[in-house]
Formats: sequence, C-alpha cells, structure tokens
Amino acid sequence: MQGKHSSSNDRIEKNARKEPKKKRTGLKVFGIIVLVLIIILVAIIGATYWYITDKLGKIQHVDIDISQLDISEEAEKNLSGFRNIALFGIDSRSIDDYGEGNRSDCIIIASINNSTKEVKLLSVYRDTYVQIEGHGLDKITHAYSYGEAPLAISTLNTNLDLNIKEFVTVNFDAVAEAINALGGVTIDVEPEEVQYINSYIGETSKVTGISTTKISGSGRQTLDGIQAVAYARIRYTSGGDYKRTERMRTVVEAMFNKLKTKSIGEINSFADKILPLIYTNIDSGDMIAMIPDLMQYKITESIGWPYETKGITLDRWYGVPVTLESNVSQLHKELFGEENYEPTSTVQEISNKIVNKTGYRQ
Repeated sequence: MQGKHSSSNDRIEKNARKEPKKKRTGLKVFGIIVLVLIIILVAIIGATYWYITDKLGKIQHVDIDISQLDISEEAEKNLSGFRNIALFGIDSRSIDDYGEGNRSDCIIIASINNSTKEVKLLSVYRDTYVQIEGHGLDKITHAYSYGEAPLAISTLNTNLDLNIKEFVTVNFDAVAEAINALGGVTIDVEPEEVQYINSYIGETSKVTGISTTKISGSGRQTLDGIQAVAYARIRYTSGGDYKRTERMRTVVEAMFNKLKTKSIGEINSFADKILPLIYTNIDSGDMIAMIPDLMQYKITESIGWPYETKGITLDRWYGVPVTLESNVSQLHKELFGEENYEPTSTVQEISNKIVNKTGYRQ
C-alpha cells in the first residue's frame, strides 16, 4: 500500500537529490569521534603500557556472539582485506543505558582498508526501509532498539552484504558532559534553528541532570554541552535528517578544534570524561595492537547510503532504497572497489520483498 508524501518529505528528497556532494561531506560525525579519541590517546599516552591500559580500561566493554551477526560466506571471503566497524549514536534517556529500547539515530560504518590504511565512512540513514530479523520490513534505526548491537549489526550485514564483527556505541546526550569539560564549543546558529534548540534544551537537561539556559538568538556563539546536543538533535528544518547529521558533524568538529587548544593535562581530563561514554566489543588489547598504525589512517571518503531513495508513508514514513539490490551493488563498488558486484541471493530476496511492498522499482 503506497501512501501520499507530505510536502516536507518531498522537500527533503528534493534537497537530497540536488545536493549529493553536500550530503556526502556532511556525514563524518562518528569517524571524527573515532579520530578525536585516537588523537587523545596518542597525545596523552606517553610510552608506558600501564598508562594505555588504564585509559582504555575506562571504556565500557561487552562481548557479543559473532555467530549471531549473520555474516555470509561470500562477505567473509570478499571482504577479508577490510575491517568494517559499526558506529552507533543512540537516543537513550539515561547516560549509562546502551541496551534494548534505544534507537540508533546515527549509524556509520567505518571501513578500514587493512593494506592501505585508508578509511571510508558510510552513513546509513536511520529511516531506511530494510529487513530486520524477526520483525519484518522496518526502519533500520529500530534494529538496535529491538536487539541492541547484535541485531543492529546483523541487519547491516544481511541487508548490505557486509562482514561487521565490531561496534562502538555512543550516547549523544552524554556527550554534553564532554563538551562542558572543554568549556563549550563555538557554533554559528541559524535563525530558524533557535526555536528548536530551545525546545530540546529542557528535555536534554532533564535526562542528563545538567541544567542550562535557553539561547537568546542566532549567530556565532559558544554553546555549552546541553545547548550543543540540543542543536545536534534538530531535524525539522529544511534538509530534515540529512541536515541533522551535518549538525552532528559540526558539533564534533567544534569539539575537535577546541580540544587542540588544550594542554596535555586538560586533554587528559577530557579523555577521562569521554572514554567511559564509549560502549564497545573491541577489547583493550586489540586497541593497543592498533596504536602503531594509528597515524597512518586517513579518511578518504564519506558516503551517504542509500544513494537512491524514495519516501513512502505506510504506518509511518520510510526511506525506501530504490532498489536495495542496486544500492548494495553501488556500495560495494565505492567502498570496496568491487566492479559489477552482484549482491547475494539474500539481498536480492529482500530487495524483491521491498519492491512488492512499496511498488518502488527502478
């Protein structure tokens, strides 16, 4: 059953089609978070193993069963030269809650070429219509809510033919503490954004227990942690969710720029704030093993996915990949250099199911 598009959804799709370059360059938020953490560690580590271990020990670590992640034999073989890590930004209402019931509002796959050390970032839009095991066709953001990181990773592997085994989760509300530790960040606030920032400030303050004031107007200004998180959550101006992802990038880049002005002691304090907010299945030994290669890593591309989408309203609004099969084929070409990639039979079956449900085909 196909519903009618709202005018706001039409504008979002129109803007997305007209500005593909803008969409691509505005999706680096989690990659930048990872790089900030890397730079923090490199800057403060010194040369002692115990100090590194102590810092990394602050990260919240969890083990997951790799057999639950639905990695196909084809993906395991074809992508053996790449390390793909899922990066989730969740909307939990508690700074230490990373479990079920939390949607992943931001999903990025950091793909590391093991040979060249090049890093490509793939941002998967939260409303993308995909198959979630045990739940049918649904928004990909709901996979984390239904089954935490394992189901979210399984959904990415199944629908995109990937081999993801590792993840990092960040609670964006909790990032407010890290921003306050930096003394705030400088953001250029647009007039249309003021009302939305102020509307989010109360809720975010209540969740985090950190009080602040509403902003008085637009323009370039220093935002504290709550104000900056409220800014990053805006999704109702022109550009919708695509623009929100850009705002997330803007906040983290502002954090990075502020961090570069700090002393080693201040950076150390910041690390103590941010590292406990990281939830991951990557163990500290593996992170330590990566340190010799850290300075060789470089982000070469940032990609928004799906490339071609069309909105539909069923029980709610969804972003439908048109088609899933062709979008996955293009993904493997751009991310892994696989020319004329033919998706697995699983992806083809899901793609046909989406076409049959929505009527959207190429």
